[in-house]
Amino acid sequence: MKQGFLQLERWTTRIALVLACLMLVVASSLGVFQIVTRFILEQPAEWTEVLIRFSLIWMLFLGIPAAFRQGAMVSVDALKRALPSRGVRLLEAAAALAALALMLLILWWGWDYAVRGKVQTMAGLEELTMFWAYVAMPVGAIFSIIGIVANYLDPRHMELETAQ
Repeated sequence: MKQGFLQLERWTTRIALVLACLMLVVASSLGVFQIVTRFILEQPAEWTEVLIRFSLIWMLFLGIPAAFRQGAMVSVDALKRALPSRGVRLLEAAAALAALALMLLILWWGWDYAVRGKVQTMAGLEELTMFWAYVAMPVGAIFSIIGIVANYLDPRHMELETAQ
C-alpha cells in the first residue's frame, strides 16, 4: 500500500511540476509578446497581462507540491539536530499536520472562492470567468496533500540541497 501511494505521489508530483514549468514558459512568452506589441508595434495587447497573472498563479500552486515532497517547505534544521531521533519524528509529524491543516483550509476556501468567481469575468478576457484562476488553489492543495503525506511516509530532507 505504501509503495503504491508513493508511486502515485511520484506521478502526481511530476505532472504538477511539468505543468508548473509550462506555466512559467507561458508567462515568460506572453511577457516577451507584450513587450514587442507595446513598445515595438505600439499596439498593446491588454489580455496578455491577465494571462500572465493567471499562469503565475497556476505556476505557484502547482510548484508547491514538489517543495513539500523534497522537505523544503518547513525547515526546522536546528531543532531537528538538537532532538533525539524519536523527537525528530514527532517534530516531522507536527510539521506535516500543520502543513496538512493549511492545505485543507486552502482546499476548502479555495474551492468556495472559485465557485463564487464563476460570475466574475476576467478583464480583457470576458469569455473566461475567474473560476479558472481561483481553482488553482484547490488543485494545488490536492497535489500538495499527496506530497505532504508522501514526505511523511518516506522523508526526503533536501532542504540543505535546495537552499543555496
